[in-house]
Amino acid sequence: MHRKSFKLKIIIPTFTVLVALVVVLNVFLSLRFSALSDALVQEKLVANINSLKLYLDDSQANSRAAAISMALNPEAIKAIKERDTNALLQLFTANQDLYRVNFFTISDNEGTVLARTYEPDSFGDSILNQQNVQDALNGKVSSYFESGTHVKISLRTGAPIYDTDGTLIGAISAGVRFDMDSEVDDMKKMLNSEVTIYYGNTRIATTIINDGQRIIGTTLDPYIEKIVIEDKQEYLHDVDIFGTQYKTFYLPLINGNDKVFAAFAISTSIEELKEASNILIIDGIIIGAIGLSISVLFLFYIVSSISKPLVNLAIDMDNIADGNLKINTDIDSDDEIGRLSKSLQHVVSIINKLLEDINIMIHEQEKGNTSHSLSTDTLRGDYKILGEHILKLVNFGMYDQLTSMPNRRTFDNRLDLEWNRAIREMSSISILLMDVDKFKNYNDVYGHQQGDLALQTVAQVLMQSTKRAVDFAARWGGEEFAVLLPGTDVHGALKVAEQIRAEIENTVIPCTSAGATKITVSIGVNIQTPAQHDTLDSFISNADKALYKAKETGRNRVVCNEANNV
Repeated sequence: MHRKSFKLKIIIPTFTVLVALVVVLNVFLSLRFSALSDALVQEKLVANINSLKLYLDDSQANSRAAAISMALNPEAIKAIKERDTNALLQLFTANQDLYRVNFFTISDNEGTVLARTYEPDSFGDSILNQQNVQDALNGKVSSYFESGTHVKISLRTGAPIYDTDGTLIGAISAGVRFDMDSEVDDMKKMLNSEVTIYYGNTRIATTIINDGQRIIGTTLDPYIEKIVIEDKQEYLHDVDIFGTQYKTFYLPLINGNDKVFAAFAISTSIEELKEASNILIIDGIIIGAIGLSISVLFLFYIVSSISKPLVNLAIDMDNIADGNLKINTDIDSDDEIGRLSKSLQHVVSIINKLLEDINIMIHEQEKGNTSHSLSTDTLRGDYKILGEHILKLVNFGMYDQLTSMPNRRTFDNRLDLEWNRAIREMSSISILLMDVDKFKNYNDVYGHQQGDLALQTVAQVLMQSTKRAVDFAARWGGEEFAVLLPGTDVHGALKVAEQIRAEIENTVIPCTSAGATKITVSIGVNIQTPAQHDTLDSFISNADKALYKAKETGRNRVVCNEANNV
C-alpha cells in the first residue's frame, strides 16, 4: 500500500490553509467600508441595549437574593420581633455590599416601617402602597420597579418574614435605586454610553454635562413621551445633543400597577462608533496580514520539523508517567506513528473511564445512593484488579464494617437529599432513632463478641424491614440505629417502628455461654412535612427526644414526637 510521506501530509494541508487565508483576506478588503461601519454601529447599539437589560436583570436577581436571604436571617427575625431599629440598621447596612444592593426597608406585618438604610432617621410610616410589600405580607416574593417617598426610581424585591413558629411578622424590601448620580456614572462606565433617567417625563439623573453641570430638569419630547410613557414601547431615535449626533434607546419602566412611571435612555455617539469601527477594520487588515506572514513561516517550520509527531508522542508518554493523563497529540494516520498514538490514547481512555466511574460512584454514594457501585465487568487484567481494590476502599468509607449497613456519614448524606426533596415536593418524611436497651449490661454479661452478634442481628432486622426502595437504614453509632422513611405519614411510621420493635424482641440470638439470648430496642419517631425555614437539626432533635422518652418510660417501646403524635 502506498503511503504519503510525512512531508506531503504536512505541506498539502498547510498550503491549502494559506490559499484560503489569501482568498478570505481579499474578500474582506473588497467590502465597502461604509456598509461595514454601519453594521458595526448597529451591533454596538444592540450590544448596549442587551447590556442595559442584562444589568437590570442582574439588579433584580441581586435584590431577590438579598431579600430572601435576609428574610431567613435569624438575627433579622430576632430584631424585627423586638422592633430593635438600631440592630436592624446595623445588620442590613452591613449586608448591602454583600448582596450588591444599595438599600433595605424593613416593615412589620401591618406595613409600618421599622427601619430603612437610606434614611436611617425616618421610620414609622406606612409603605403598604408598594406592590412588593403588599405581596410580601401576603406570603409572596415579588420584584417591581417602584417609586417611594424617599426613592423615586428603584427595582425592589419584597419577601415575607416568618417567626420560627411560622407566624408572619413583617416584610423585607431590598433593592437598587437608580435616581443617583453615582448609579448613572457606573452605568456609563459599563455601557460606554451616556445614560439618562426620566421620572415621568422629567430628566432627574444623567451623565450628560453642559457647561460643567449635569442637564437635569428638562423634559421628554412629546412625541417620544407618547411612545415610551403612554404606549409603553421601547424606542430608538436619533437625537442631537449639543451639536453631537446620538442614537438614543428609550426603555420604559413599568411598576406593579402596570403603569410606566419612569424610563431609561442610553445615548451612543454615532461619530465615535464609526470611528471605532473604522479602527477595527484597519486592525483586521493588519491582523490578517500578520496571520498570512506567520502562516508562510509556519509552512517552512513544519517542513523542517518533520519529526515533530514523534517528539509530541514522547512528551505525552513522559506526562503519563508523571501522572498527567491528558494527551495533546492526536495523529490520525495509518503509519506506525499513528498506530502508536491510537494505542496510547486507548490506554489513557481506559484509565480516564475508570476515574470517571469512580467519581460518579463516590458522588452518588455521598448523596446516599448506596445502590450505585463501580462496575469492573468491562475491565481486564491488572485494570480489573485495580478497580476491585478501589471499590473495596470506597465501600470501606461508606459502610459500617461490623454490620455491613451504611454508616452515619452515608445516612447524613441521604437524609439531606430526602429532606430537600420533601421541601420541594411538600411531602412528609419520617425518621426512627433506636437504641439497644441496656446494651452495656449485655456486653458485660455475655462479652463483646456476643454484643457484636446482637448488633448484627438488629442490622438484619432493619434491612429486612425497609422494603421500599426509598427507605434507608443505617448504623447511627455504637448501639444506635436509624431508619429514614420518605413520604411516610405518622401512621405508617409508627407501624414500621412497632414491627421492628416486635421483630427484634422476638428474635433469638445464639449464644455459646447461655444457649440463647434476646434483646429489645427503644424507638423514637418523628414525622414532619418540612418547609424552607425548618432545619434538619430540629427534625433529628425531636426524634432524639422521643427516643429518650421511650427509654425513660420503661424501654422496649415506641414513642412518637408529641407534636406529630396524632
